[in-house]
Amino acid sequence: MRVWPGNPYPLGATWDGKGVNFALFSEHASKVELCLFEGREAEKEAYCVPMTEHTDQVWHAYLPEILPGQLYGYRVYGPYEPSQGHRFNPHKIVLDPYAKAIGRDLRWADELFAYRMGDPEGDFSFDERDNAACAPLAAVIDPAFTWGDDRHPRTPWHKMIIYELHVKGFTQLHPEIPEKLRGTYAGLASEFVIHHLTRLGVTAIELLPVHYFLNDRHLVERGLTNYWGYNSLGYFAPDPRYCARHIPQDAVQQFKMMVAAFHAAGIEVILDVVYNHTAEGSHLGPTLSLRGIDNSAYYKLSPEDARYYMDYTGCGNSLNVRHPRVLQLIMDSLRYWVTEMHVDGFRFDLASTLARELYEVDRLGAFFDIIHQDPVLSQVKLIAEPWDVGTGGYQVGNFPVLWSEWNGKYRDTVRRFWKGDGGTLAEFATRLSGSSDLYQDDGRKPYASINFITCHDGFNLTDLVSYNEKHNEANGENNQDGANDNNSWNCGVEGQTDDPGVKGLRWQQKRNLVAS
Repeated sequence: MRVWPGNPYPLGATWDGKGVNFALFSEHASKVELCLFEGREAEKEAYCVPMTEHTDQVWHAYLPEILPGQLYGYRVYGPYEPSQGHRFNPHKIVLDPYAKAIGRDLRWADELFAYRMGDPEGDFSFDERDNAACAPLAAVIDPAFTWGDDRHPRTPWHKMIIYELHVKGFTQLHPEIPEKLRGTYAGLASEFVIHHLTRLGVTAIELLPVHYFLNDRHLVERGLTNYWGYNSLGYFAPDPRYCARHIPQDAVQQFKMMVAAFHAAGIEVILDVVYNHTAEGSHLGPTLSLRGIDNSAYYKLSPEDARYYMDYTGCGNSLNVRHPRVLQLIMDSLRYWVTEMHVDGFRFDLASTLARELYEVDRLGAFFDIIHQDPVLSQVKLIAEPWDVGTGGYQVGNFPVLWSEWNGKYRDTVRRFWKGDGGTLAEFATRLSGSSDLYQDDGRKPYASINFITCHDGFNLTDLVSYNEKHNEANGENNQDGANDNNSWNCGVEGQTDDPGVKGLRWQQKRNLVAS
């Protein structure tokens, strides 16, 4: 197989019509091998190509004989010293963080961990078993797509009505959607769905995460799934589980077809994105991608002990947004989804995490500076979930210009008002008239407030008028997941009831809430 030097830019696998350039950043690696697989069922790579070219901490090679559809991963060599923040293990195939498509999903096994599971030394032990048979693999893509006259609707902020939805949840059981299309990008783009949304006056859909994400091992072993998808591993690849299998186009093409269909109806597509952590979890998590490529560069480590991660998300780790290459990863991903996939904006999950340069949330941090000067991203919809689980993470009203925010204060106030709590009228009036106390003196306008009452978190609208307490026993976590304070009112009966008076009151309460 011929191997040419290639280029350090762009990162990832890039098909140019004649071959593929591969480029991978790793600051502390001593050696990198490109591993090519012949198919999804392959238990071992067919070719292992040493990447001898190393420019500006990027390992690169060009293979003129490689075509789109090729499955690949990397083996990255370097020190395995958890106490120093290094977790290299060349026995583990790792996923390209710039993978544009997922060629094979992972299959959970002990071999996916860089340390020996069950060893008394924990993650200080070193696992020499090969994971090639079960590791997730990237696929080279041909990005060509005929967009025609597709264009961003660019609905003004003050006219926006956003419908948050889940690709599968919105379509899986709908009788008007062809059965083969249910639960897929193609199903979401069906004529019936678009007609329904336009009839409601919806101007934008906000998709729960569609980046490639994982179901954690402990969930799989209990027969559960990470339904929402806030567990990203691939920031460029649309998740293949939402791909209609009987359609010849792959997940990338089907996603583009979906966006084009919504744009044709004047509806914007906003993505819920999770750049605050990855699916690799805590120091006891698997080695799947960034951890094995350069753990100390990609993740924010504890200054007291580099074995551990700073965790502002409750998910085990936090991306190191102080590192220029991590910022580049996020920015390249965002630009890719705008320029190549034509999405119209983003809702940033736990956005306060991205603003933490050291410990405190900094509205003047590098992440905001870079977005504000970017000629592409500064022109799209930017929505923050303005909090995280760290100290000082609640930042409603404190994000800079260009940003809108999920207004948690609006949600809580409206709920308390219709619940009947005393002393809420003044604040209710403030929230209903634009939250000027939050969005007037910082250069923004009232449309910086994304007003909402319910979302994917916590109670839905029916729950809100049916329960005083949460009841998440079915999750098998002893009802510990989810917030305890939901500002809800059951209208006199906890849960479902046949009482016509209670049912009528609940319907009235739902109309009151929606009208607000």
